[in-house]
Amino acid sequence: MVLIGAIFLVPLLWVVLASFNTEATLSVAWPDDWSLGNFRAIWNAETTFRPLANSLLLCGGATLVTMTAAVLCAYPMSRYRFTGKRPLLLTVIFSTGLPITAVMIPVYSLFVQVNLVDSMLGAILFLGASSLPYAIFLTKGFMDAVPMEIEQCAWTEGAGIYRALWSVVMPLMRSGLSVATIFTFVMMWGNFFVPFMLLLSPEKLPAAVTLYTFSSQYGQVAYGQLAAFSIFYSLPVVVLYLFMGRSLGTGFAAAGGVKG
Repeated sequence: MVLIGAIFLVPLLWVVLASFNTEATLSVAWPDDWSLGNFRAIWNAETTFRPLANSLLLCGGATLVTMTAAVLCAYPMSRYRFTGKRPLLLTVIFSTGLPITAVMIPVYSLFVQVNLVDSMLGAILFLGASSLPYAIFLTKGFMDAVPMEIEQCAWTEGAGIYRALWSVVMPLMRSGLSVATIFTFVMMWGNFFVPFMLLLSPEKLPAAVTLYTFSSQYGQVAYGQLAAFSIFYSLPVVVLYLFMGRSLGTGFAAAGGVKG
């Protein structure tokens, strides 16, 4: 496992070394002269700041839409028995494996008809909807682990369904919500095809799409600048994991309150 892990660290090592090498190639090589030239070259709004801001707006908004809908959808499937529950769960599981490329052509046609092409709001809604099945699947699994007895105690104290969900269930599944949020955001952050199809204006394109700008029309690639941009591109995901990672492994401690 250590050997396999070391092999997977080679690309990361290349990113770090190439970002400080103005003459970088695809080879993993120690820079002869360490330089910040690659970072200075991309330190501008057009290349880095605006695409990253677009990515944060697109993926952050879509993650918020997805997780809000996922919690509201997972709650009745976790807490209630109703006709068609099993077919609905099977549909959700099937949807998690549906390739998004299979539906992009009809989706694009629909967006043209409703005039949502090149709309950031339209891209946020579709990106959030396409990530919803996997988020529901994860959220329901974590919600099932929250004891029903604790929620029933909240009901006896006068709490309604939404108050119990917000004040009792969600705090107890904080760890699960963090996992689902991280997975959802990461999948959206690396999504190239959806914004490439639905966003046309250069000033609206996210960083996942503008990566191709480091390739010239002659097939040459500015590897050093690409590596430097990749470091900035990875920072939001790292920050999200560090921020929400503190919630991992916590949230179910109160489950012991049902004993006795």
